[in-house]
Amino acid sequence: MINTFEQLLEWCKEKTIWEVAEQAAPEIREYAKVSLDAMKEAIKAGLSSKELSMSGMCGNDSNKLQERYSKKTSLFGIVFEKIVEYAIATGEENIRMGKIVACPTAGSCGIVPSVIVAISEENNIPLKEQLNALITAGEVGRVVAQKVSPAGAVAGCQAECGTACAMAASAAVQLLGGSPLQVVNAAALALKNILGLTCDPVCGLVEVPCVKRNAFMAVSAITACELALAGIESKIPADEVIDAMDETGQLMSPMLKESSQGGLARTKTAILLKNKIFS
Repeated sequence: MINTFEQLLEWCKEKTIWEVAEQAAPEIREYAKVSLDAMKEAIKAGLSSKELSMSGMCGNDSNKLQERYSKKTSLFGIVFEKIVEYAIATGEENIRMGKIVACPTAGSCGIVPSVIVAISEENNIPLKEQLNALITAGEVGRVVAQKVSPAGAVAGCQAECGTACAMAASAAVQLLGGSPLQVVNAAALALKNILGLTCDPVCGLVEVPCVKRNAFMAVSAITACELALAGIESKIPADEVIDAMDETGQLMSPMLKESSQGGLARTKTAILLKNKIFS
């Protein structure tokens, strides 16, 4: 059983990360195909709907982005446009109770899909390589989860959207032809720059700031990917970054770990919204 990134890289001296994962679980490609199809369906459904969530707080932001980009191109180009649109569209599909893929959680469901699908569409990447990237992301998430549960209630959003960001960064590196070492460095770079991120859902719902946070973390994943592909390495090894995330989560107040008792959830406006929604 591979429990650390150090062990994973030992296995990858002559193999890719997805090959190691597939060797351990031959059926993984079939499961990855089902998940990837569901991710694409969630993006499509999210982009085509303006339906608000039951709270009324979220639901039509992906449409606003589409309208903006139909009139004026993003400063960062079409891939950026698609990533933020797809991340928010998937998050909005989740709050409408549509079918999504928890990767690793429902609250972070837009990060990995938006990166894989947007990059693949704009670079004409074959399905096989898309699946290789998703399997790579899954293996990275599995290794992280050996030490820290990817749940906001356990270690804050650093463990939820943070893990998803690391997975997406790893997938992007794999899609663009990076090495296993670059994949792991991308994960480390992504994680260490999200340490301390709190989980403070307004009204106790996975809507604010969760949906928009997916877009921010997806873009952060691309930053980690670009750095890693340039040969930039994390000075702190990936396994030690996870140790730091675990320690940070333990030190974090329970009020900032999905309890909605602190942070954004206790602002004046958040309290007014809660009273209005649940009155």
